[in-house]
Amino acid sequence: MKYLQKIGRSLMLPVACLPVAGILYGIGYWIDPVGWGSNSIIAAFCIKAASAIIDQIPLLFALGVSIGMADEQDGTSALSGLVSWLMITTLLSTNAIAMYTKVEAAQVPAAFGKIQNAFIGILAGIIGAECFNKFKHTELPESLAFFSGKRFVAIVTGAVSIIASIILYYVWPMLYGALVNFGIYTLSLGPIGAGIYGMLNRALIPLGLHHALNAVFWFDTAGINDLGNFWAGTGTLGVTGMYMTGFFPVMMFGLVAGAYAMYRAANSERKNMAASLLLAGALASFFTGITEPIEFSFMFLAPGLYLIHAVLTGISAAVCAYLPVRCGFNFSAGLVDYILSFKAPMAVNPLLIIPIGLVFAVIYYFVFTWAIKTFDLKTPGREDAETKAKKAVIVTSNNYTDMAKMILEGLGGFDNIKDFSYCATRIRATVDDGARVDDKKINSAGVRGVVKPSKNNIQIVIGTKVQFVYDEIMKLAEK
Repeated sequence: MKYLQKIGRSLMLPVACLPVAGILYGIGYWIDPVGWGSNSIIAAFCIKAASAIIDQIPLLFALGVSIGMADEQDGTSALSGLVSWLMITTLLSTNAIAMYTKVEAAQVPAAFGKIQNAFIGILAGIIGAECFNKFKHTELPESLAFFSGKRFVAIVTGAVSIIASIILYYVWPMLYGALVNFGIYTLSLGPIGAGIYGMLNRALIPLGLHHALNAVFWFDTAGINDLGNFWAGTGTLGVTGMYMTGFFPVMMFGLVAGAYAMYRAANSERKNMAASLLLAGALASFFTGITEPIEFSFMFLAPGLYLIHAVLTGISAAVCAYLPVRCGFNFSAGLVDYILSFKAPMAVNPLLIIPIGLVFAVIYYFVFTWAIKTFDLKTPGREDAETKAKKAVIVTSNNYTDMAKMILEGLGGFDNIKDFSYCATRIRATVDDGARVDDKKINSAGVRGVVKPSKNNIQIVIGTKVQFVYDEIMKLAEK
């Protein structure tokens, strides 16, 4: 589980490249919504530039994962990931398989025609990172000393990639077939399948495993490639986009209304605290589609309410898939991506997102209000006395140092930390002694929540300003 979460964290680096593609695609399609660049050189320039990123997502994954999973932030790990990617995809290409088996390329199993996919990119990144971590300090005899240390990593990576390719030669067709069958089955369920995916996407967020699910539906792992096909115009009009559209009503409207319901339900003396927390989360969700700040504000205080949220997300996905409405994103389902997707080739009835979203806003508000009052849920501003100190410090522009100190104390100090990193919204730490971790102390820093996938694996949810807190902790480490 911890290893999968580390992979998920590493994927955030290449995913951060996608908004650039979304902006370029959006501008290009707005300029030339009919010709998709054939009627305007500016539109063509933007669309082609965006395609340069989208078409290379698997390669970006190979580089990003190899960097993110390395013990040190070193370019050698990225080079190793690239070496592994090039070797695996070349050794298992259709033409190569045809040569090995002495058959025509048309007779080669279709799986090898899809070898350049997100799954192989992630695998190559893992191989590159693990080889870097294990062999970066290797010492060779004097006659081979030039290849010692980090220079040895690429050599080992090549050897491991060859072994991996031999294994994949037998395994990949079966694995690819299973993924394709899963995708076909889900597609056959139509709106219900989209709804199940939407619900599972939210349900897996606490574990950080939703990235693995997204790789099957959003990228070209099993032939669905919902995100890539939507923006490239290579999908099926009325179908492509069904695994993205349902998030817009939830992220732009539903969660905002849910935040207002939680604010209204807060105790009068704690409304100001709740407002500062929930407003920031609601704005992030509406404009950018980053939902973790608001979701983690009630995920652990009221897990039953989070389950309701996951179910409502599934319903939204099913409704949008049924109508049909089709919108897409390159980053997340916020206002920015919504506007940019209006003129995309696969967009269908994008304006319907607004009335659908308003309906879900009403549903979220009344369902959240009912659940909070009926079950006395401890949402922000309604915490018990012993947890009221949780929001003692609110994330602002001038107190990251204070937050960093509190978090460090809560983790048991530097001598208790084995591994320390961050992703889009969370600080992730591995500690030697889980008993030394003080949840209350960490919560007093004003964090959104503390997740413990295991005794020694700690995730501290900060929000979108996580990098600034992380930087302050690193400064304290240097001192």
